[in-house]
Amino acid sequence: MTSASHIRKFPSSPLAQWDVPPWELTYRSEEIVAALLQALDLSEFDVNEGIAVHRSCTVESGAVLKAPLILGPRCFVAAGAYLRGGCWVEADCIFGPGAELKSSYVFANSKLAHFNFVGDSILGERVNLEAGSIICNYRNEREDKEIRLPFDDRLVPTGVDKFGALLGDDARLGANAVIAPGAIIPCGTVIRRCELFDAEQQVGK
Repeated sequence: MTSASHIRKFPSSPLAQWDVPPWELTYRSEEIVAALLQALDLSEFDVNEGIAVHRSCTVESGAVLKAPLILGPRCFVAAGAYLRGGCWVEADCIFGPGAELKSSYVFANSKLAHFNFVGDSILGERVNLEAGSIICNYRNEREDKEIRLPFDDRLVPTGVDKFGALLGDDARLGANAVIAPGAIIPCGTVIRRCELFDAEQQVGK
């Protein structure tokens, strides 16, 4: 269950220096993004109080950006979008109105159309979320909050109580689709509109 097995460019990305499982990357997102800020080329980024925005980005008035944060080249952040909790975003990504990104890593050319929530997750290249689709990060419905991931027809404990999903390159979520916490989504997967995908429910089937 490695990020590199689902995201082709992960091994050549700045994140590759952290050889840890996906859920640890998101758990440590504030620490990791803060470290990446120190290595940025300041000739290309405007950096202010832990927020680095590439000079080719467009950030509309009314968007909320919270440190630590890195926005790569040519990204677009619409009014009403909310990025927080330690986020790293590669080039050419789009965050539409009402899109919220928390403690997550997003590879190039991915899009959160509008009214999305993505928490504690890693999105590969060219991932697309239609309107209203969300990636949940917390098991609110039970007393034991630890996230467990399916592996070899069993559930593996992660030691964290918040983790959304690892979405492989070219994965797509239809409008109002929901991914429950603790999912590993292979490259090219399509989650249909209004579908619930709960990885825990797949074990034993």
